[in-house]
Amino acid sequence: MNRPATRSLPKQFRFEQPKSPPVVVNFNGGLVTSDAGLNLIAEIDRKLQITSQFAQCFQDYRQLNRIYHSIESLIKQRIYGLVMGYEDLNDHEELRHDPMFALVLGKTIGLENEPGILAGKSTLNRLEHCPEDVEQGGDSRYHKIGHSPSEIESLFVKIFLESYSREPREIILDLDVTDDLVHGNQEQVFFNTYYAGYCYAPLYIFCGKHLLSAKLRPSNLDPASGGLEELQRVIKQIRAQWSNVQILVRGDSAYSRDNIMDWCESQTGVDYVFGLAQNSRLIQITTVTQSKAKKEFEEKMSPVVSFLETLFIPDEELQQQASELIDNSTWYKSLDYRTRESWSRSRRVVSKVEYGAKGTNIRFVVTSILANKVPPSQLYTQKYCQRGEMENRFKEQQLELFSDRTSTHTFAGNQLRLWFSSIAYVLMNALRQKCLAKTELKNAQVGTIRTKLLKLGALITVSAHRILIAISSSSPSKHIFAAAYRCLRMCTSTA
Repeated sequence: MNRPATRSLPKQFRFEQPKSPPVVVNFNGGLVTSDAGLNLIAEIDRKLQITSQFAQCFQDYRQLNRIYHSIESLIKQRIYGLVMGYEDLNDHEELRHDPMFALVLGKTIGLENEPGILAGKSTLNRLEHCPEDVEQGGDSRYHKIGHSPSEIESLFVKIFLESYSREPREIILDLDVTDDLVHGNQEQVFFNTYYAGYCYAPLYIFCGKHLLSAKLRPSNLDPASGGLEELQRVIKQIRAQWSNVQILVRGDSAYSRDNIMDWCESQTGVDYVFGLAQNSRLIQITTVTQSKAKKEFEEKMSPVVSFLETLFIPDEELQQQASELIDNSTWYKSLDYRTRESWSRSRRVVSKVEYGAKGTNIRFVVTSILANKVPPSQLYTQKYCQRGEMENRFKEQQLELFSDRTSTHTFAGNQLRLWFSSIAYVLMNALRQKCLAKTELKNAQVGTIRTKLLKLGALITVSAHRILIAISSSSPSKHIFAAAYRCLRMCTSTA
C-alpha cells in the first residue's frame, strides 16, 4: 500500500507569541528520529546473536530471485519494533521509512526521494501467517515461510544457559499462568470464569528475570495442564549442560499436584515448593499454633492498652487503636501431611499462622526440602514468597512488550506472536543485565528502560565518511547511555 496522497505543504508555519518573537515551524529538519537508542539494542543483539539464532528456527520457501527482505531482516524489524513500543504490524507501514530502523538493519539511508526500504505490514504479515491447514513449503501458494516450534522453544533455554559464564550452584524455576483476554473468534478461545472473560491462558517459566518458556494454552484447561511436560523439557535441556546444578521448582497451589511432585522427587538435585490450598483438616492440624499466635498477640497488646488507658478514657475503640500499634504475631510450623486420595505419599507442609487485629490468616506450602536443611520460617519467607516477583515479568510482557496482541485467527499464529514478544523481552533483559547493572536502571522494567534510554530524539547527518546521530546535549540519559556503551564494548560476541 502506498502512502496516502497529501496536499503540498506550506514552506513554514508561523505562530505568534505575545511579547516575544514569533515561532516558525517547518519540515526541513532533515533526517530526524525519535529512536536513537535503538543502536544499543542492535549492538547487544549483534554481540549475542539473539535474533539471528531465532531466524534459524524459520524455513524460507520463497524463490531466491524474488526475495528482497531476508527472514533475518524481517525478524529483526519486527522484534525491534516491539522493543521500541510499536505493537502492531500497521506501525511498520510508516517505520519502513524510518532512518533509524533502516540504519540498524544495514540499509543505505540519506538518498533523495528514497522509497520505503524496509518491509511493510503486508510483507511482515507473511512472516506471522499460520493458516489453519498449516500447509507450508514450496508447494504452498501462500504460506512460504514456516517455523519449527520445537527449535524456538529450545532457543529460549539455550540463550539462558549462554548468559552464564559458569555453572551456578542453584537456580529457581518459577511456573505461573496469566490471562490473555481476546476480542474475536480466535481458535481455542473459551470463557474463563476466574478471569471473567474470553481469553487464552499462557504458561510461563522464568528463572529470575530470564524467560525460559512461553506456552500459549486454551483457557479451558486445568491451570497445571502442560506444566509437567514443560518442566521436563526445560530441565532436561538444562541438565545436558549443567549436570550438578541444584534446581528448585516454585509455583502457587495450582501446581501442588501429585504427578509434578512425584517427578521432582524422582530427580536428583530437583526440589519443589508449591502453595497448598487450605482445607478443614489442615486448619484443624494448626489449632495449637493458632492458639499460640493469638496468645502472643494479646500479650503484646496488653501493656499498650494499659498505657493508653492512662491517657484516654477506656472504651471499645481503645482496644482497636492499641491493636493497630503493634505487629501481628506470625508462627511457622512444619507438618507431616498426606491427602486421603490425591497424593501417593506423605509430604512436608509448612504452615504460616498470622494473628492480628483482623483475626487469623493461615497459609500453607508443600515442599520436598527437608526440615533440617531449611527451617519453616525461612522456607516460607525466603524460598516461597519471592515468587511474587513473577508478576512484574507478566507486566513487562503484556503491558510493555504487547504479548497480549494475540488477535490472529489461528492458534499457531497467536503462539508465534507470543514468541516474538518473548524474544523482544529476552533482548531487553540482556541489555538490562549486561549493560545497565551498574546504573540506576539495573532493576528498571523494560518500559522504563525504553522511555529513558531508547526513545531519544536525534538528528541524523549522512556524509561520505560517516553517519552522525546527534542526540540532544541536554538529554538526562547521556551518562546511562555512556555506561551502557562501555559495557557493550567489553561484551563478548557469540558469533
